[in-house]
Amino acid sequence: MTKLMTVYPQAIEHTKRKVLDDIDRYLEVLDKLPNYEQYKTDRRNYLEQIWLNVWLNKVTSSISKKEKKAILAQHNYDVDGIDRKILNRLFRNEMRNFEPFNVIEWLDQTFRTDDNWRKKYKTATERYKKFLIEEAKAQKRFEFQKDVETIINKLMKEEEINIYLYLRHKVSRKLSRDFTTKPKYRMIETIKIEEKLEKIGPFNSSDYFTVSKFLDELTGEVHRAYYWEYETYFNSYYTFVEDELVNYIGELLFTQFTNEITTKYYEIYNDNLSPSKVKGLVELTVTPWRKKYFSQIQSEILADLLKLADVPYDLVVHKEIYYKDLQERERKRQEEEEAIRKKQEEEERILDDIFGREYRPSAGRSIRYVLHIGETNTGKTHHALQRMKKAQSGLYLAPLRLLALEVFDKLNGEGVLCTLRTGEEEKVVSGATHHSCTVEMFHEKEAYEVIVIDEAQMIADKDRGFSWYKAITKANAKEVHIIGSRNVEKMTLQLLGDSDIEIYDYKRDIPLKVERKEFTMNQTKKGDALVCFSRRRVLETASQLQKNGHSVSMIYGSMPPETRKKQMQRFIEGETTVIVSTDAIGMGLNLPIRRIAFLENEKFDGSRRRRLTSQEVKQIAGRAGRKGIYDVGKVAFASDIKLMKHLLQQEDDSIQTFAIAPTASVFERFQKYYRDLGTFFELWDKFESPKGTKKASLSEEKELYETIRGTEIEARLSMMDLYGFLHLPFSTKDSGLIEQWQDKMVAIIRGEELPEPQITRSSLEEMELSYKSIGLHLLFLYRLDKRTEAMYWERVREEISDGVHEYLKNDVKNLTKKCKHCGKSLEWDHAFTICDHCYALKSKKRQSHQFRNNRRKAFK
Repeated sequence: MTKLMTVYPQAIEHTKRKVLDDIDRYLEVLDKLPNYEQYKTDRRNYLEQIWLNVWLNKVTSSISKKEKKAILAQHNYDVDGIDRKILNRLFRNEMRNFEPFNVIEWLDQTFRTDDNWRKKYKTATERYKKFLIEEAKAQKRFEFQKDVETIINKLMKEEEINIYLYLRHKVSRKLSRDFTTKPKYRMIETIKIEEKLEKIGPFNSSDYFTVSKFLDELTGEVHRAYYWEYETYFNSYYTFVEDELVNYIGELLFTQFTNEITTKYYEIYNDNLSPSKVKGLVELTVTPWRKKYFSQIQSEILADLLKLADVPYDLVVHKEIYYKDLQERERKRQEEEEAIRKKQEEEERILDDIFGREYRPSAGRSIRYVLHIGETNTGKTHHALQRMKKAQSGLYLAPLRLLALEVFDKLNGEGVLCTLRTGEEEKVVSGATHHSCTVEMFHEKEAYEVIVIDEAQMIADKDRGFSWYKAITKANAKEVHIIGSRNVEKMTLQLLGDSDIEIYDYKRDIPLKVERKEFTMNQTKKGDALVCFSRRRVLETASQLQKNGHSVSMIYGSMPPETRKKQMQRFIEGETTVIVSTDAIGMGLNLPIRRIAFLENEKFDGSRRRRLTSQEVKQIAGRAGRKGIYDVGKVAFASDIKLMKHLLQQEDDSIQTFAIAPTASVFERFQKYYRDLGTFFELWDKFESPKGTKKASLSEEKELYETIRGTEIEARLSMMDLYGFLHLPFSTKDSGLIEQWQDKMVAIIRGEELPEPQITRSSLEEMELSYKSIGLHLLFLYRLDKRTEAMYWERVREEISDGVHEYLKNDVKNLTKKCKHCGKSLEWDHAFTICDHCYALKSKKRQSHQFRNNRRKAFK
């Protein structure tokens, strides 16, 4: 209450001042004294409201939040955790009736006699008359300044070139003095992380082409306008040009002023117009001209001005020199522009030769293309593989290592000899005529009778899409089968141009039915697949289901493919009754699923958390139903059923853009011109992606390259070999894997054995990291053609995979849901991955950070 008692008298005084000011404004314009009572009648609304307005504003802004809460608590308000706006509203309501100040009563006491009221009227009217006189003088001064500005601007326009030549000469002499008498400085850091200047010798005029380049140098002085900031010559010359311009125009103008101007000045200022006072008038007017002249001086060639310094000032002579300099400068400018134009034309020609022709749609190739277009789980891949099996040679390109492995097993099981290649894994079958690969393993120079490209809609993927582009446009076969959803059909036809194309359209035999009620975990039944979008959520959900008596299989992205296959097999054979999976289930995995239940409608896509797209919902939901087992596929959502159902039924938008990336042909043509990857990445960034395409960023390759740029690794490897190692398919988001990659690169150029991967098996996370580490090791071994050694590490990796499978089979049940920040146990139905306490701390830190940012912005 102490602060309240301090604010109260301040509010009273403020109110009195505002009322007295209102009386002045009321009286000052009246020709005769009005009655005091008349004033109160005319201004009653104002007088009745003024105290409340002043008091509430004053007390709300002056009283602290803590004291407001204390005052409200005394009036039996519960203010714990109350919002600031609500707190202020309650406080203002309580303050409305706090000892109101009676304005009318105070006025009546102040003006209880007519004499006081007359004095107030006299004071107000006299002050107002003085104000009108001063305002009239100010208007005359303003008009006079405008007249002077008109004269100055007329003079400046008439004498523009002459004035500039005068300033040019003055600057040339100053430049000459500075170049011969001033030292050059550089900024250095001291031990205390402070900056100081060090002299490094005299200036060399050949270091600066234009004056502006020199003006960036330091004078050695501290800039007067800032706190401890070293001054540049820009500051010095800007002030110099301003002073010289004002002096020159002031002297010139003084001689041209008429008697009328000098007389008018005397009438307004009651003083004689002198040269110094003319300069004062000039300073107010010439700012735009100063900026224009200084900009011209900055663009001057430094050598021209240094030569000019020794030429005595003569307007005719300097004008002749200036125009010659301009002609020479124009000639040099045209030469430079021509050189730049030729360089740009040559660069554009090189870019088109290296990249441009690679990404133009084909005009038609002597290949038969078969498009299998349709919904998920409609047999598209099956029909394409049936044709490939009958061919003398075939290549299957999969989006996932697991699918490549599945086709490898399927073909060999049916007597079609097939080899597996996935970059980090090779299973060579003697006498094999068929290959099952991940799409990144495609090589355009390898020829087959039939090539099958699965999940072609992945061409739109920002990170991997270029692999599908390359496969579709560069496939070397008699017959190419392309499998995709409806939204990729138009783009595929555009890419294939006038080729021989046959299209098969597939529709689901099994309908999808969306359940009306929101799905909850206790509704889980045999044959259900529960979908969420993080490994953590998969494990937590599986653990909860197992504790509730369900047998569960799990699928998530970082799971070893062999483990994933075993998890699927357990479900297929009935050993488990439920699957918990990420969206990995949506990519070509055909399982006897009764119902797909979406536990989440959003996913993190690597940069932000967003709602699922229509295509993603269809891809996942389409896995529900299996002919002969479940003749209706059911789909359930945990929330937003109406919106998600709309996405499921929404017609697909055609893919409008697809990703492109360097091919072997691109690198071959690049090496006709250059030999280093740094230049290649620069040109790739400059290359404008053709309409309908988007360039792969090559960000991972560039990041890896920067770690070894200019090192012995780059020096001792050919460009193609180095890019091959940069392009190895592993996650560069894992710093541990990047370090392993670097260690292996060093070993390669030194002719040493590759460092072995680190293996730990004490937890699920460590086993999965060990699996990735062996995978990277295998990528190197296969690239270096060390197949015998690779066989050993494949066996080790299989053991790790078995360990992961056993953990998921036996130990997930013991998993508990914990806060990812503090580790506190959470209820299974807790909606978030962190506890309420950690969320509150995080929120408080965010508000504090925002407060500091706002203060910093306000200070700036």
